[in-house]
Amino acid sequence: MAFARNQWYVTAYSNEVGRDLLARTVLGEPLVLYRTESGEAVALADRCVHRRYPLSESRLDGDTIVCGYHGFTYDQTGTCVFVPGQQRIPRTARVAAYPVVEQDSLIWVWIGDRDRADPTTIPRAPWLDDPRYAVVRGMEPLNARYSLLVDNLMDLSHETYLHGGYIGTPEVANTPITTEVDEERGIVYVSRHMDDAECPPFYAKSTGIQGRITRWQDIEFHPPCLYLLHSRIAPQGLYPPAEGEDSDAFHAEIVYAITPSTENTTYDFWAVARDFAIDDESVSEYLHQSNRTVVMQDVTALNILEQVIASEPDKYQELSINIDTGGLAARRLIARMVEAGTVGAPR
Repeated sequence: MAFARNQWYVTAYSNEVGRDLLARTVLGEPLVLYRTESGEAVALADRCVHRRYPLSESRLDGDTIVCGYHGFTYDQTGTCVFVPGQQRIPRTARVAAYPVVEQDSLIWVWIGDRDRADPTTIPRAPWLDDPRYAVVRGMEPLNARYSLLVDNLMDLSHETYLHGGYIGTPEVANTPITTEVDEERGIVYVSRHMDDAECPPFYAKSTGIQGRITRWQDIEFHPPCLYLLHSRIAPQGLYPPAEGEDSDAFHAEIVYAITPSTENTTYDFWAVARDFAIDDESVSEYLHQSNRTVVMQDVTALNILEQVIASEPDKYQELSINIDTGGLAARRLIARMVEAGTVGAPR
């Protein structure tokens, strides 16, 4: 599988990266992440240049990593600063250092050409680091290619069948979608507005709404990595005012960072930010447990699907329908990014 390498990818949550060495693999590249003593996040290639021992299995000494096999020592730029048994350090004794940006409680790493790493192209998820929102989050690995997770999230009709009892109701599958593609910015928008819908347990138990609801799902996908679902929940018939804040509704900002690890494995970073009951820890616990259950239902289904695809003949003819419009648009933009080697949207 070809990847869009000249792009930023989420590699960890901010709170995952500290003074302990963290191993992650992104686009097939093994990485080691840590923080310097001043708090700066660092990402280096996770292979000692000498005998390929993983630096993530080594130790920190100040801001340097000391290889746990033969003691080669690297600073935060990847330069080897010490070789045991000799004064001269070989000119080629260095490992790759990757550009890192910490934003919205996410650690973004650039795997492609360093001179094309423009931090201003990183899409935002500001709710994840906003005190006006309460956030629950997690990460689950998939034994499946990342394009399957993109397809899954772009078509939420599967909620009715795969996630019944949590977030799925009949209206999700039965309500038509609208799809728009911003070709210039490279963003796919998919909306499903349900005017009269059953309130699924995920929202009934967290908001306290009794009875039917007006439920809006507005997807904003920034290929290849960041998926935002703007979810609006209100008692049935209650719509946003013509002016002012939509204060009578409940809002959940659901974020997925879809990061390819290898050709057939993926990191599924997920978070739910809400603007209601932000100090209620019982709501946080419920939403964390419920959303992780939903994510694991996706993981199980996509792991099965990966095995099916791996065993099928070449050029299997896939059927697509109206609900796949957003997913097909996402596939097209990602394929164009891969082919062109662009940073983000075409310019």
